[in-house]
Amino acid sequence: MSINIAELNEAIAAAIPDREALVFRDRRFSYAELNERSRRLANFLLSHGVTLHRERSELENWESGQDHVALYMYNGNEYPECLMGTLKSRSVPVNINYRYVEEELLHVMKDADVKVIIYHGCFADKVAAISNQLNNLSVLIQVEDGSNAPLLSGAIEYESALASASASKPNVTLSPDDLYMIYTGGTTGMPKGVLWRQGDFLVSMLGMKDKNDVPILDMDLILNQVMQSRGSSALSAPPYMHGTGQLVSFVAWHNGNTVVIQDNVEHLDAAELLRVAEREQVRTLAVVGDAFALPIMKEMYAHEYDLSSLRLIVSSGAVFSKPVKDKILAKYPKVTIIDAFGSTETGPRGHNFSKGSDKETDAKFTLSGGGVALNADKTALAKPEDKDNGWFAVKGRIPLGYLNDPPKSQETFPVIDGERYSIPGDRVQIDTDGNIEFLGRDSVTINSGGEKIYAEEVEQALKHHDDVVDVIVSSRPSERFGNEVVAVVQLTHGNTDLSDELKSCASKYIARYKLPKAFVFVEEVKRGQNGKADYRWAKSIAEQTVEGVGYGT
Repeated sequence: MSINIAELNEAIAAAIPDREALVFRDRRFSYAELNERSRRLANFLLSHGVTLHRERSELENWESGQDHVALYMYNGNEYPECLMGTLKSRSVPVNINYRYVEEELLHVMKDADVKVIIYHGCFADKVAAISNQLNNLSVLIQVEDGSNAPLLSGAIEYESALASASASKPNVTLSPDDLYMIYTGGTTGMPKGVLWRQGDFLVSMLGMKDKNDVPILDMDLILNQVMQSRGSSALSAPPYMHGTGQLVSFVAWHNGNTVVIQDNVEHLDAAELLRVAEREQVRTLAVVGDAFALPIMKEMYAHEYDLSSLRLIVSSGAVFSKPVKDKILAKYPKVTIIDAFGSTETGPRGHNFSKGSDKETDAKFTLSGGGVALNADKTALAKPEDKDNGWFAVKGRIPLGYLNDPPKSQETFPVIDGERYSIPGDRVQIDTDGNIEFLGRDSVTINSGGEKIYAEEVEQALKHHDDVVDVIVSSRPSERFGNEVVAVVQLTHGNTDLSDELKSCASKYIARYKLPKAFVFVEEVKRGQNGKADYRWAKSIAEQTVEGVGYGT
């Protein structure tokens, strides 16, 4: 048995139509109003033929038979409306990182073969620059955002699109096999679309299961729990362009709660965020590790806020350090911090709970069901006596694969002894008691403040500068971001400091958050005899840098 996400949201809206579902600035939407607006978008998309064209049973795991809708926006009420509206039309939302430069935007939108782009007006120029290179693009929807950007030729304004469409329930037959897709970098290098069946996504990513890890698939049971709940407010600090923001919001709605969006959506403003949390009596606050929690914690101590309603701080996607946790809990002892471990390819698979009543917090994670360790060859379950480190893997309700990438899909989601696994790339070892110890991600991906940065992508961007002979990109620890990018560079003319020039050059090819925070200029970049980069050497060099200063060796 499985449930479709859009079908569940329709049912919940019918059960609690007058309860508040969404708050953004001075706008407040009931479940009925949010449902109506998402229906209108769905019917508008359907009127343009944007829907499903091939059923899941006709496709390979890495294929999609549905149209893809790019969501290129900051946070706001329109983003969740579009998430639900696309699902109700049986099309697939595609999260687009608004920090991307044109080259990156073009890569993702081509890779996703988008048919529709829904974008904030401030991004109209970038959309115009790439739209003629997207072969399948047929619909542009521009969202007014106060930028007063002129409407692009052929585009329709968002509110006009909704007003032109019916508010009736879309005439489609929804299925648990319909896709939910999240674009992520992570272990795959360049961004890839992770394809989930909605029925599996609901259980593994949105936590529709009981305390014994058994899926809850009875619609009547879910609706009964929603109607009996009193409702509370959840504020998701991360942008919807990342999976965390989407997941937190859906979980809140599936429990009959209110989702609150902060007023300032272009960057994290800790003071403004806490004012909104105070105003809306937020019970749950979602963050992405220290990149969010550190400035929020500092603001908690800098000024007084009435956060007596706050009970949960939930984090995923980046390191949430013990010192930051301890200071938050000291300030607000009634709060429980839930630190989640997992990935887009697995869903949350481990949790760390810290409470104000605890004498000491730690970093140990309790694994949920489905998590196992495979041996180094990925051929069988690992054993304590295995000498080589193994791989963390998950079985059960896992993704289908990566969009249009058969080799990577088969590599990450292999079949072993008749069972499909997801192997996201974390190295582990088994102790004598059979417990799994995590050793770290095997790839050279850098997680900086929840943003996954692929080292080779940064290297290629830096190599566009004529004076760069060779470069290896690594990282160093960061108090706020967990890790930050450091480039070890060999130049044509020795150890001349060309930091500013290199940043300027690379910024044409990658987003600013991927740019190195420090450069180390060396006489020769160290590589193995096979030509592969020596990342261990580069890491040791990078970790010698402090406060943005590079030291050559």
